[in-house]
Amino acid sequence: MSCRDADSEAGTKPNIVFIFSDQQRWDTLGCYGQSLDITPNLDRLARDGVQFESAFTCQPVCGPARACLQTGKYATEVGCFENGIALPEDERTIAHSLSEAGYEVGYIGKWHLGTNRPEGLSWEDFRRETEPVPPERRGGYSDFWLASDVLEFTSHSYDGHMFDAEGNKREFPEGRYRVDAQTDWVIEYLRTRGGEKPFFLFASYLEPHHQNDHGHFEGPRGSKERFKDFAIPGDLADTGGDWREEYADYLGCCRSLDESVGRICQEVEELGIADDTLIIYMSDHGCHFRTRNGEYKRSCHESSLRIPLVVRGPGFRGGRVVTELVSLIDVPPTVLRAGGVAPPGYMQGRPVQHLVAGKAADWAQEVFAQISESHCGRAIRTDKWKYSVRAPKEFAHPRLTDSEVYVEDCLYDLDKDPHERENLVREDGLGDVRAGLAATLKERMVAADEKEPEIRPAS
Repeated sequence: MSCRDADSEAGTKPNIVFIFSDQQRWDTLGCYGQSLDITPNLDRLARDGVQFESAFTCQPVCGPARACLQTGKYATEVGCFENGIALPEDERTIAHSLSEAGYEVGYIGKWHLGTNRPEGLSWEDFRRETEPVPPERRGGYSDFWLASDVLEFTSHSYDGHMFDAEGNKREFPEGRYRVDAQTDWVIEYLRTRGGEKPFFLFASYLEPHHQNDHGHFEGPRGSKERFKDFAIPGDLADTGGDWREEYADYLGCCRSLDESVGRICQEVEELGIADDTLIIYMSDHGCHFRTRNGEYKRSCHESSLRIPLVVRGPGFRGGRVVTELVSLIDVPPTVLRAGGVAPPGYMQGRPVQHLVAGKAADWAQEVFAQISESHCGRAIRTDKWKYSVRAPKEFAHPRLTDSEVYVEDCLYDLDKDPHERENLVREDGLGDVRAGLAATLKERMVAADEKEPEIRPAS
């Protein structure tokens, strides 16, 4: 198949299938270096399409990352800077824009933007996150809906349900693994499209996120034995955390997702729409297995921020590997551009189509991330450096959106220390490096509609 630039195909609108995983490290894919046979289908997608070698989230936690992806704004701009804050009903999303451009828009899976969780949280409060998401809180996905707000609260790996557009429960078939059941419904959706309109389907999976109430990652049965001989990622070797007990099941989740990608791609081929369908695969954030803080993400490290991003379809063919730094915040305008919609000016990212074509000028030399819940932090990542700051204790309080003052927290030389083992934030000889990074970080914070803060050196 020849490579086509979506911008040059006036009048054409490809179907778009967006496959979204949860808490998946970039290095679980073979095309990013995974040695076990975990992702043959995604590796094939990368060989046929475009692999973004250096892709990063802009918010390493579920709800905020989703708010950024749906709106093209940073989490603090939307107001969804931590979990348990519903997407404001007046926010415009990629679904709204594509619908107005003639697309049928559908959503299947985990939403995590439908509930305002009260302060003073108790387990009883979680019940409202297990109820159907009302239409006005579905972010413009008005043509098809089969979802749960927080899927990990309405299901386990082999049981549970989602809700259809009328709020009726749809149970997973008995004994059917959650990923497989959801993919059954994705394929059912594909088979029932009439073809009168192009479609945009957002398929949001929970895996490989851990199962909250069980406290474990739950791959398909047999995963622990099947993937026990994994190569230990460099950032996890000789650390604490729970990766020794959990990583094989985590890989089992990723393998299941890959099998679903294969099923979806095969269905698209059999339906005869492969040439006109854009398939996007990415995750919301990564996972460090409790090695950087008390849980699995919410930190500035590669294991939290770096994500897989593979795209195949019109404008994204030829097996190219893009090495420039790309952020999750660049994906919303990319989706709109693929659908023939000019990204609105409020979107913070840039569409990657010209980057893929080798025509992008002045592409950013760093990616920016906001961090919440574990602490209120900000970070930038360049080719060489990782630099992060956090709000000091005297400024911190529950649900802190941002701060007037931050303190330098981490500095890693990624050339010499790719696994971020040596924090150089207090090294005397790097003062000029820190000053330059701090200035860039402040610029990015102001561009994200934050006030320019004071950044103090680490004590």
